[in-house]
Amino acid sequence: MDYNAIFRKKIENLKQEGNYRIFADLERYQGSFPRARNYSGNTERDVTVWCSNDYLGMGQNEAVINSMKEAIDKCGAGAGGTRNISGTNHYHVLLEKELAELHGKEAALLFTSGYVSNWASLSVLGANLENCVILSDALNHASMIEGVRHSRAKKIIWKHNDVADLKKHLQDLDPSVPKLIAFESVYSMDGDIAPISDICDVAEEFGAMTYLDEVHAVGLYGTRGGGVSERDGVAERVTIIEGTLGKAFGVLGGYISGSKEMCDFVRSFASGFIFTTALPPAVAAGALTSIKHLKASELERADQKRKVKYLRDQLNKSGIPHIDNPSHIVPVMIKDPVKCKMISDILMDKYGIYVQPINYPTVPKGTERLRLTPSPVHSFEDIDFLVDAMNQLWSQCALSRVVA
Repeated sequence: MDYNAIFRKKIENLKQEGNYRIFADLERYQGSFPRARNYSGNTERDVTVWCSNDYLGMGQNEAVINSMKEAIDKCGAGAGGTRNISGTNHYHVLLEKELAELHGKEAALLFTSGYVSNWASLSVLGANLENCVILSDALNHASMIEGVRHSRAKKIIWKHNDVADLKKHLQDLDPSVPKLIAFESVYSMDGDIAPISDICDVAEEFGAMTYLDEVHAVGLYGTRGGGVSERDGVAERVTIIEGTLGKAFGVLGGYISGSKEMCDFVRSFASGFIFTTALPPAVAAGALTSIKHLKASELERADQKRKVKYLRDQLNKSGIPHIDNPSHIVPVMIKDPVKCKMISDILMDKYGIYVQPINYPTVPKGTERLRLTPSPVHSFEDIDFLVDAMNQLWSQCALSRVVA
């Protein structure tokens, strides 16, 4: 059997559908982000990045970088093993304490990524709570879906952000079975925000645990960057808060926070934690510095809000369609995979603007988009240049506009 022929055929189908992904080869400039060097074949060019999840530019923060350098000088490069076998560095311990304090929880547990923290935690909770039922929001991230699936627990999908539908499902369940409600705060593709307080009301009524993914919110919302749950004053009502260190905190890693017993349980039973090498000490040190900085500083969050508002205003003036939402994510809707890829390519090739096309399976077919993430390190001039380029392309490609 020609296995490579099978692979080629599948890839060719992706290309014909407009869903084949090409990764931009980038080299970020320290201290100058969102500027980056793009390598394409034999050519090199400077570009402005408009789709980074380094939402506040903390990956370029001088104090974060210096703390990582100091940790390398002090500890060396790697952790040296799994957390269980020689890999628990003092920076890990300090970071877990800092994360627990950020969310007002008793404990926290580090993972190598936000994907792994979701997958490992949801799978081990669902598998080890006898007769557990996991109620998962319809638009949950792939990492959460994989964790639920791997747990082999009974799964119920409730309508996105629909508390009435969630309550209806809970009413139909045996009151004696363990129940876990899994949802996100900020949904990264549409940028909408969950009604956390209302979900907690229903969870408390039916004796369910809540598992909140705050990966697109930590660092960005709340007076100390604790996420939407901190902003809304409901963090103490959420059983488990999961987050990432790889977005607004600018480094790498994932975590959960909650009771001492819950974190110890996951630590003791989750294969995704037990059998993987620990984060490098320098990464933990950088994350620790970033979290402490954003706990004390409101400057980055305030500046980002100004840039998000300005971008939305300029898009509205040009009639460029985007999803109006209460978050920092600005999805510009194309609704065609081929056109979405074409516009992304032209923005890169002609204007030096890099924004990755978002196609299926990340979003449903027919909802293809350019996902813009303005940050404090983008200037107002950067925004004007971006919108002007998009305005030209909307005319050249005869794309539909929103009439004010």
